[in-house]
Amino acid sequence: MITLADLNALPEPEFVARLAGIFEHSPWVAERAAAGRPYASRASLHAAMCAAVDSATPAEQLALIRAHPRLRRTARAHEELTAASSREQRGAGIDACTVAEAARLDELNEAYTAKFAMPFILAVRGHTPQSIIAACERRLHNAAADEQRAALREIGLIAGFRLGDAVADTAADTAAGKAAGKAADTGVDTRT
Repeated sequence: MITLADLNALPEPEFVARLAGIFEHSPWVAERAAAGRPYASRASLHAAMCAAVDSATPAEQLALIRAHPRLRRTARAHEELTAASSREQRGAGIDACTVAEAARLDELNEAYTAKFAMPFILAVRGHTPQSIIAACERRLHNAAADEQRAALREIGLIAGFRLGDAVADTAADTAAGKAAGKAADTGVDTRT
């Protein structure tokens, strides 16, 4: 974890490299946010990155949406995931869902992709396989424009979680991040 002060002080290419994975396979978001430095808080950095997405062209926004992986549990799917996506999906229990849940999730993903020509995106932190399935079932009834806005909102939430995992606002955040990392290595749950 890097402090916000240290991140602000990095040369632009290093700043972009450190934040390249915050928005899935879309380093252009970090590139556009780099000009706004220094950021006073992690929240203001997140807002600037989301504003870069909001002001992007429709084609750029759709490419960002389509850069996200499908939510599924197969071993092959995990090979295609970024480390962050893999952690997020594993944390939501997707890799441990039942055969029936996995089949339903695959069925819903197919229907969603067929209807909207993009993957179903949900910030899965705090979700379970059942709540993910329920969300996809609900959102399948949306209009395409509404669903694109929903996908971009979810991407913003995902980015906020990832930014919180990568950038500390304070020295205390850095120490807490290091402690959580050590606990994760030993299998100890430090979440409150």
